[in-house]
Amino acid sequence: MTTEHLEIERKFEAEESFALPDLAGVGEVASMGEPQTHELEATYYDTADLRLLRSRVTLRRRTGGPDAGWHVKLPAGAGARRELHQPLGRASRTVPKAVLAPVLGQLGTAAPAPVATLSTRRVVHPLLDGEGRVLAEVAEDVVHGTALAAVPGEPATVTIWREVEVELVDGDAALLDAVTERLVDAGARVSASPSKVGRVLDGRLPAPATAPGAGADGGPAGNGKKGKRREKKGGAGAKADPASGAGAVVVAALAGQLTALRAADLAVRTGQEDGVHDVRVACRRLRSILAAFRPVLDREQTDPLREELRWVGEQLSGARDGEVALAHLRALVAEQPPELVLGPVAARLQQTAVSDHEAGARAVTRALADRRYLRLLDALDALLADPPLTAAAGDPAPAVVADAVRRAGRRLRRAVAAAQAAEGEEREHALHAVRKAAKRVRYTAEVAAGLLGTPAEDLVADMQRVQDALGTVQDTVITRAYCTRLGLLAFAAGENAWSFGRLHGLEEARAARATDAFWALEPSLRKAVRAASRAG
Repeated sequence: MTTEHLEIERKFEAEESFALPDLAGVGEVASMGEPQTHELEATYYDTADLRLLRSRVTLRRRTGGPDAGWHVKLPAGAGARRELHQPLGRASRTVPKAVLAPVLGQLGTAAPAPVATLSTRRVVHPLLDGEGRVLAEVAEDVVHGTALAAVPGEPATVTIWREVEVELVDGDAALLDAVTERLVDAGARVSASPSKVGRVLDGRLPAPATAPGAGADGGPAGNGKKGKRREKKGGAGAKADPASGAGAVVVAALAGQLTALRAADLAVRTGQEDGVHDVRVACRRLRSILAAFRPVLDREQTDPLREELRWVGEQLSGARDGEVALAHLRALVAEQPPELVLGPVAARLQQTAVSDHEAGARAVTRALADRRYLRLLDALDALLADPPLTAAAGDPAPAVVADAVRRAGRRLRRAVAAAQAAEGEEREHALHAVRKAAKRVRYTAEVAAGLLGTPAEDLVADMQRVQDALGTVQDTVITRAYCTRLGLLAFAAGENAWSFGRLHGLEEARAARATDAFWALEPSLRKAVRAASRAG
């Protein structure tokens, strides 16, 4: 059985001469409890290229101490990590499938193997309040870390050091800060390494590649949302070196989005909100970058990846789109005057939401466990390790990204012209094509923002407004289909279906308003694309 624990701790380096000070009187600490000594033995597992560690994930099997077992540690924000724990069981050489399940997206098809061992002599000092409640634990560790040979025949390397860890139990951040101050005053130094195994294997870790406009975690900068549909804002504001060749800029952008994809995959597998949405967004961004920068990357190698990324999005689309549509309809019903809700409308929507959620969850699980998806992750890793760059990859980056924005803008103009000429249902399909073209422009402009500055940032904002308007139109395509289907089912069951017709009409009106909002924006789009294109 898997248990979960949120670990909030701080690590410190300590010389041999360091003496742990008396922490009584720090914050709410009334006294230090009796110390307990543990002998801990841990084996850490990863791939040869350290995919887990590069994703800030650790997987270990540890014996000794009160929490012996299999541990998976996952990032959970500044200063915190989520720890998944399973009993030791019988397996000692291979990692059990249940332990691997949350991190399959980080591993791809690779099987993890031992990469390091740690032997730790730990002395734990509880920090108690006046009632004997444990506020935090201070652990003094003497660590013998062994980096196992990466290549057969190479020697293992051993590192020995002393460190102090402070982990909150029932205390708060203010206590952690106060204890930190006291330890630093006593001669400890805040550790530069986030984990023990990271320190042992530090020499094998490549420098992280950060895309222009990406956040520090490799994902898009910013996290603004409009409801659950709005995508996380991309790269306005970050700077890129104009002297870089176009290939370096594009590869860095792809690396940032692969990091974002893996973070979203981890969120899905561990039940975090919006994980499915974020997987789809990362796949779309990767597809758009590969398409927009075909002059820089050999398309014979990248086009197949685009098709696989499209497949992933298709596998996940039903789960996400149905969830959003039904949530909107349920909220809409709740807003209606009671006399206009005839029959068990809310109950039927609730039942549909439950059944669709279960079906969608099964579809997502199948897709992310599929070897096809895991092989795609391997292929994206291989692409970054050895990018199929063309001769244009050495060209100045500003000119290349400006040209990519220009070409994406032409594609958008053609889609807009087709929508203007279409009528009836064909116009809805055409507007959906406009929305997809606007996403291409936006994602291309995000890559360009660090090089082209304000014009590209303004273009990103303009395309977000287009996506919001046309996203609403597309949402209503799905909600109206639900209204029709559920109305027919209600009628067949002998219920009054009038309210589903009313909901359908309200959604038609919402689509009309959103369509008008888009056409009001449309005249400014060409100017925005032109300004960004000229900035290069």
